[in-house]
Amino acid sequence: MIFMNMIFIDRERELESLRKRLNSSNFEFIVIYGRRRIGKTTLILKAIQDMENNSVYYLATEKNNLQKFKDVCKLKFPEIEYIKEDWEALFHFLKDKIIIIDEFPYMIEEDKTILSTFQKIVDNILNTKTKLILVGSSISVMEDVISYKSPLYGRRTASMKIKELTFKNLKNYGFDIEEAVKIYGFTGGVPLYLNKVKPPFYEWINEELKKVDSFVKDEMDFLLRYEFKEISTYKEILFAISLGKNNLGEIKDFVKVNGDISSYLKKLERIELISREIPVTETNSKRGKYVILDNFTNFWFRFIYPNLSLIEEGKYEIDKNEYNQYLGFIFEKIAKEYVKSRYSVKKIGRQWWKDIEIDILALGNTKIAGECKWSEDVNPSKILANLEDKLKKLKISVDKYIIFAKSFTNYEKLDNTELVDLETLRRWYLS
Repeated sequence: MIFMNMIFIDRERELESLRKRLNSSNFEFIVIYGRRRIGKTTLILKAIQDMENNSVYYLATEKNNLQKFKDVCKLKFPEIEYIKEDWEALFHFLKDKIIIIDEFPYMIEEDKTILSTFQKIVDNILNTKTKLILVGSSISVMEDVISYKSPLYGRRTASMKIKELTFKNLKNYGFDIEEAVKIYGFTGGVPLYLNKVKPPFYEWINEELKKVDSFVKDEMDFLLRYEFKEISTYKEILFAISLGKNNLGEIKDFVKVNGDISSYLKKLERIELISREIPVTETNSKRGKYVILDNFTNFWFRFIYPNLSLIEEGKYEIDKNEYNQYLGFIFEKIAKEYVKSRYSVKKIGRQWWKDIEIDILALGNTKIAGECKWSEDVNPSKILANLEDKLKKLKISVDKYIIFAKSFTNYEKLDNTELVDLETLRRWYLS
């Protein structure tokens, strides 16, 4: 088995936990899931590097998985050829091995009884030496696998939901701070995308979009088809949100769907592509706004989806001014990560009422309000005065203010105010 040639970044905790379980003397049934491209397979192959002689890795497909699984096993254990082509018989033969089945949702789609079959295998066949790992990129399907309605409920010994890397992790790819902000707006914390990008970003992305076989063009369709059979309505919903149509009525008017659109939104929320954001001081509000959580998804619907025809003709390039405007939202996400890493924060987000909006309000031991400007030569005194005025109108008091910008016109000391420019962010990013 060949370990994938990718930079392995910041999965040390998951790797240590996985190796500990694989080396234990107990039976282990582990479920690992997370969006496509997030690094699940890389993590697993790294974990079993020294255990290859006692392990089987199988990547499921849409058809004929039983036969293909046996064929893969024969490459490691030729004597399995004489075992009956039956899941229970094959697992009986492999019961002292590490068995990894990747993209398990394909097996569920092919055979609706497979969960019950695996229940019998776990309950009656596998012994204390067996390590069974099921992996999947469909978040909804894998969460159903471990839900109380599943035949496998209560059998797993561990589950791992693999999430995106943080912005700070981009330093391990060698990106400097300003270039990292641009790249993060495209890749988010998805390892496969980060491994593809080569700075300078604008030069790379415009070259990539001119390639006939560019992965960027079709990537969103692949991601959505892991979760949904019909994706056109979901694409239009995501496009609407990317255009700033953030409430239920606006989205419904844009998409023009007959009937209720809430079920589509709930499914997109479940797979964590979108979230219904409410003012941070509230726990339940009718003033919620739908936002796209995933940077790549946001990028794709902002720049790729509306320009697919031009991209096919090789005539489209990312406009730097438009991308800079888009980075204002990305800069807010980075600023929140900065605040959370440096202060004791219980809750952080945006605060708004009617036409008043505050970029960052952090609630915790120190109550913090912040504003973000992805611009140079920002006047901090003017931003602070405006922020204080908004807080006064919202009747909110805070202990500290933080203003984020590329650079400031001056760095005079302002009461209870921290100025964070790109140089300050660079020191934090590299720390």
